[in-house]
Amino acid sequence: MASCSQCQCDSALDFDIAMAFQPIIDVRTGEIFAHEALVRGPKGEGAWSILSRVTDDNRYSFDQTCRVTAIRIASELGCDTRLSINFLPNAVYEPEACLRETLKAAHQHRFPREKIIFEVTEHEKVDTAKIVEIFSTYHARGFLTAIDDFGEGYSGLNLLAQFQPDIIKLDMYLIRGIDSNPVKQAIFNGMALTASQLNILLLAEGVETKGEFEYLKQHGVRYMQGYYLCKPKFMALASIEETMLDS
Repeated sequence: MASCSQCQCDSALDFDIAMAFQPIIDVRTGEIFAHEALVRGPKGEGAWSILSRVTDDNRYSFDQTCRVTAIRIASELGCDTRLSINFLPNAVYEPEACLRETLKAAHQHRFPREKIIFEVTEHEKVDTAKIVEIFSTYHARGFLTAIDDFGEGYSGLNLLAQFQPDIIKLDMYLIRGIDSNPVKQAIFNGMALTASQLNILLLAEGVETKGEFEYLKQHGVRYMQGYYLCKPKFMALASIEETMLDS
């Protein structure tokens, strides 16, 4: 197994975390496609209460702890859908070595690695070549990959030109009010065409209104996530009966 002497992947995190899970809905079949794991405080405190404690010194152990915790809790809750996990690209020095604990957790908790989706956000400024290396390693290991908040951050089309993930998650700013905004509709049409031609699944996140939902559904978006469909559940998984689709 590859090793990495540059980071502190094996160091214990000095504060506790928990997870909330928000479903990603396949609006065509009416089923839950995946659950996204969202970091929370041990008593349900918001993500910022935890993320604000992440520093250069604990970034690596935080990233590893989030991965392992998400897999463990999802398995304990009986998750039988895909599981989407965010990762910090700046916390990955050696992709193969940094997968060690993830693979160990998946095996220990009998969670199929092919059901794990790794999301990278565009918020963090990282060399595109590094993200491509990480994604390529994850893909080779049987994990699914996703670009989160696509269109919002640093890498965007440059990353897409070098690596085609399994999923693109459209940034919620683009989704907000898209049903009444011709400019956003034009941008969306271009992204949808690109995803179709590259055989990439398109996912709309941050869907908050009926108008947004109806517009996206009418224009072929199959996978959606957002408060309109279902809010995150702390230390629990939503059932399809708890989503808007069953209301």
